[in-house]
Amino acid sequence: PGDRLTVEAIVFYLFAGIALGAAVMVVTMRNPMYSAISLLTCFLSVAGLFFLQHAEFVGIVQVFVYGGGIMVLFLFTIMLVNLQNLRETALFLRQSRLAALLVGVMAVAFIVVFMGIEFGPAFADPDVFRAADGELRGNTEAIALTLYRDYLLPFEIASVFLLVAMIGAVILGRK
Repeated sequence: PGDRLTVEAIVFYLFAGIALGAAVMVVTMRNPMYSAISLLTCFLSVAGLFFLQHAEFVGIVQVFVYGGGIMVLFLFTIMLVNLQNLRETALFLRQSRLAALLVGVMAVAFIVVFMGIEFGPAFADPDVFRAADGELRGNTEAIALTLYRDYLLPFEIASVFLLVAMIGAVILGRK
């Protein structure tokens, strides 16, 4: 009973494997378009992992912001840059051993620090993330109530900044 795989565990391992495989393909593909498609696959797999953890809001944000907006930005950049005229350079091939050593040291340091942290009440009681106004609600509803009631002004200011940045990008792009 305790060592059997559940359907949720199998789906988790499937999404995690797809995400890891796609992440490796992002950096190993020679064609940047294939690399971007691998990145999209990785983004969508991570969104699936969020849905499995009942973090629907974060999963939808992952799909819309990363799977939609960021990927469109990457694809436009790839299409606008004339890749045939760029020289092939091997800048990082000589540094792979140093990079592997650095990644290993950072991973060990992360694990040591991560294991020493005492997590707060949110990890002891996951319902903290779904509570709003003292009653248990859905994850998305609790985030929406907090965002649109308590933090409405900062949310609107961020929206105006993003709108101004988008208009500026369009104006600069037309030149």
